[in-house]
Amino acid sequence: MSAGWVAGAVRAKALVSRCPGIDGAREIARGPTLDDALRRLATTPYAGYTRPAADLRHAQRAVSATLLWHLRVLAGWLPGGGARLLVPLAAGFEIANVAARLTTPGGGRAEAPDPYRLGALETAWRSLERARTPAGIRATLAASPWGDPGADTPWALVTGMRMSAARRTAVAVRPAGRWARGRAVLLAAREVFVHHRSLPEPVLRDATRLLGSRATAAVTYREFRERLPSSASWALEGADEPGELWRAEARWWRTVGSDGAALLREGRYGPRVVVGAVALLSVDAWRVRAALGSAARGGRPGDVFDALV
Repeated sequence: MSAGWVAGAVRAKALVSRCPGIDGAREIARGPTLDDALRRLATTPYAGYTRPAADLRHAQRAVSATLLWHLRVLAGWLPGGGARLLVPLAAGFEIANVAARLTTPGGGRAEAPDPYRLGALETAWRSLERARTPAGIRATLAASPWGDPGADTPWALVTGMRMSAARRTAVAVRPAGRWARGRAVLLAAREVFVHHRSLPEPVLRDATRLLGSRATAAVTYREFRERLPSSASWALEGADEPGELWRAEARWWRTVGSDGAALLREGRYGPRVVVGAVALLSVDAWRVRAALGSAARGGRPGDVFDALV
């Protein structure tokens, strides 16, 4: 194993060791106000981006920005070409940038939040940032590793990117393939059986690659669950109805966390340790965002928060 991978793995483990974890998230969630939660957050690695008196939306975005910064730092420690391993895992930030452009009231850029700066972890953001219209965004996506989303409506653009991210992760980051298929399950189930939308052809094609044609041809939610391959069916365990998908989402995050911890415990200095660290850093940020939401609502974490974390 090269010295670069050893250094990257050591750095990855160090970043994870500083996370607040479940206990820290529960303490933040108790509030009893958002300002109290932010003061607690000031003793964690998220302190550099979060400040007291921020509203909930800005505080949660700051937590996500901290995660991105940690991923960029980690990428900088990896050997030449190693950062490519993290690009699909950071795809959510590029999707968020595009979504913010598409959902800003009135379509104006002035109201949109500052975009996440991905550096070496971007896929096509510098080109996407220059696109002026949804049609331009679609054309840019089609000419990039993202691929054509199939239409230029805001929903189609974002959904196409999300399914593409799952497909790219499954192909390029083998230790994360199980998570990618689980994410594809949740995305397809929510769009088809909650929102009753037909997936655009390119999105359906990516979903079929990950889940099989029998599942993606299902007419009912029950059929969809029953036809999923064993490598993906775990994602809907305990979610007997489409209305229970939020529980499946929480289960997905917990699975990513437990799998990531197992990868980190392997002890070998290589890509699997780094992927495990990225998983744990991502889960911690997700948990802290949920904790901030609990604090903003009065700091009384209950059954829903327990189900999440």
